[in-house]
Amino acid sequence: MNLKIAVLAGDGIGPEVILQAKKALNAIGEVFDHEFVYEDALMGAIAIEKTGNPLPEQTLNLCLNTDAVLFGAIGDPKYDNDPEAKVRPEQGLLRLRKELGLFANIRPIKPYKGLLDSSPLKKEIIEGADFTIFRELTGGIYFGEKKTNEAGTVVSDLCEYSEEEISRITHMAFKTAQNRRKKVTLVDKANVLETSRLWRRVVKTISQSYPDVELDFLFVDNAAMQIILNPRQFDVILTENLFGDILSDESSVITGSIGLLASASLGTTNALFEPIHGSYPQATGKNIANPIASILSAAMLLEHFNLHKEAKKVYEAVEKAIEYNVVTIDLKSDSKYGTSDVGDFISNYILDKDDLMYFNNANVHIGQSTIV
Repeated sequence: MNLKIAVLAGDGIGPEVILQAKKALNAIGEVFDHEFVYEDALMGAIAIEKTGNPLPEQTLNLCLNTDAVLFGAIGDPKYDNDPEAKVRPEQGLLRLRKELGLFANIRPIKPYKGLLDSSPLKKEIIEGADFTIFRELTGGIYFGEKKTNEAGTVVSDLCEYSEEEISRITHMAFKTAQNRRKKVTLVDKANVLETSRLWRRVVKTISQSYPDVELDFLFVDNAAMQIILNPRQFDVILTENLFGDILSDESSVITGSIGLLASASLGTTNALFEPIHGSYPQATGKNIANPIASILSAAMLLEHFNLHKEAKKVYEAVEKAIEYNVVTIDLKSDSKYGTSDVGDFISNYILDKDDLMYFNNANVHIGQSTIV
C-alpha cells in the first residue's frame, strides 16, 4: 500500500516524538512492503511565527489532499501566559478539525502489564481496565458563539449541538461497541444542560438499532469519579467535546503517563492521528519526552487503513520496550534511555525480532540499524 501522509510536527516536543513515529512507520514499510510518503507542513506557534497564521492555507490544502495527517503537538508558553493574545496556536487545531470534518476523537485506555505499578492508582483497581472514549470533536462550547461586553467584565461561550452532530458519532460508538464488550456509557449533564438532554434523546433513539449493545448513562461528575474508582466497568464511553477533553486526560493516570495515550480523529473522508499530550516546552530538545503515544498514534493510522498485522507489530514492539524497561524518565525515573533510544528500539524490533536474543532486562543494548 502507498500512503501520502501530511506531517504536522508542531511545537515543543512535537518534532521529536513525530520523528520516532516515522521511524516505526518506515520499519513497517520495509517489513511489509508499503510505501509511506511524508510531506511536512507548519502548524501552531511555529506557524504563527513564520506566517502569522496558526493554520496556513498551504497546510490546510495539504491535509485536505493526503490520505492521513500525523500530528505532533501545539502550544507555547508565551501564548499560554498571555490571555489577551488574539491569535493562538490552539485556533489552528480547532480550525483543522472543523475544515477536515473530524467529528470523532477516539482515545483507547488500556494499562500495560509492565506499568501497573507506575499508575498512582492501585494495581487492583486498574488491572484489566480496557475502554475507549468517543469524544465529539466539532461541536459544543469550543465552537459556540463567544461574546464579551465592552468593559470586558461579562463573557459567554455558547454550547450548541444538533441532532446530526450527535447522531454521526453515536453510530460510530455503537458499531465499535459491537466488536468489543457491547456496552456504551453516555456521559452528560442532563440534569442541568439542554444540550445534554438532546444527547440523551438522540442516543436513546439510536440505541434501538443496536439491540445487542447495552446503554447506560452517567452524569459527568459521577463519571469522573467512577473512572478512578472502577475503570473496569467501562467499555465505550460516548460524550460531548468539553467533557471528553477532560475525562480522557483524567484517564491517562490509569496508564501511568499521558505520554502513552494515542488518539485518532476521524471524519467521513479525512483522518488525523495524534498523541493526546501537549507540547511540553520544558522538555524540548532534551531527549526526555516519551514518544510512545506518538508511535501508538501511527499504529492507529495503520489500523484505519486495515493494516491490522502491521499495527499489531507496532503494539508488540511497544510492549517489548516496556518489558525491557527501554522507556523514558516519566515511566522509570532512573532510566538512561531517551526519546530517540525508545524510537530506535521499537523500530529495530519491527525490523528484526531475532535481535531480541541479545537483549535482557539487566543489560539492554540498543542496535544501530535505525531507519530515519
